[in-house]
Amino acid sequence: MQKKVIRIIGVPIDLGADRRGVDMGPSAIRYAGLNARLKGLGWKVEDYGNLEVPVPETREIKDKRLKYLEEIVTINERLHLIVSEAIKEGVVPLILGGDHSLGIGTLAGLALSEKSFGLIWFDTHGDYNSLDTTESGNIHGMPLAVANGIGAPELTSIGGVKKKLREENTVIIGAREMDPQEKELLRKSKITVFTMRDIDQVGMTEVVKQGIKIASQGTDGIHISFDLDVIDPEEAPGVGTPVAGGITYREAHLAMELLADSGRISSMDVVEVNPILDNHNKTAKLAVGLICSAFGEQIF
Repeated sequence: MQKKVIRIIGVPIDLGADRRGVDMGPSAIRYAGLNARLKGLGWKVEDYGNLEVPVPETREIKDKRLKYLEEIVTINERLHLIVSEAIKEGVVPLILGGDHSLGIGTLAGLALSEKSFGLIWFDTHGDYNSLDTTESGNIHGMPLAVANGIGAPELTSIGGVKKKLREENTVIIGAREMDPQEKELLRKSKITVFTMRDIDQVGMTEVVKQGIKIASQGTDGIHISFDLDVIDPEEAPGVGTPVAGGITYREAHLAMELLADSGRISSMDVVEVNPILDNHNKTAKLAVGLICSAFGEQIF
């Protein structure tokens, strides 16, 4: 990966989830030293600042099956244009969340550019719910389905192209908690899912190598979407939806180091850091370390 410009885009959104706090994620990650660390690796850093996002207390939930739909559409409409512009300028967009509903805008922006992309989605959850399958109405559980053209038209139409990703170039790594109907939809798709059992059985190295191969076939680059809840809560306590039994600190870094070695990363988002639930900004510091590993920081 040729070092050039990274454009940091903060999206302090927590409208997509029930639990408050991830709106402070971009600030926590910046406070943990992200910009300086990236500059130290030889990258030029352009910090775009944060998108303006309303707080939930100033809005009403009009449909409990799609909470804060209008607001989330508006934010992702703005985000997709910013991401698309970065790709067209040859800049690497790095989006800081916020909850994972921002993935709708990120993937729409990538699809709007002339470049094709593979996708590796590090997440405890499948994020493949829709209006028909959601049990919570939380849109942060829907972005991958929306990007594949499944869900409310208001969401799938962002960017003007209903289907934003290639299923055969899409990989989920670290899944360990999914709704029954969500599992069934993913089984019917061409998306590759590596669960925690797969990582336990064959190791993170083999899983990531297979993931890179799948996401690279016929694409110009790989987008990494990293939800910090994929990591075990012992290592990353400050996340919106913690689930026991996640990947370890070293497995997470190894995955990023292997992706850096591939030279294929073209964009990245890092989501669901919740400082309210954290311990001395531990999770945000981990997020910074993982981002730096993805962008070339090495042990030796």
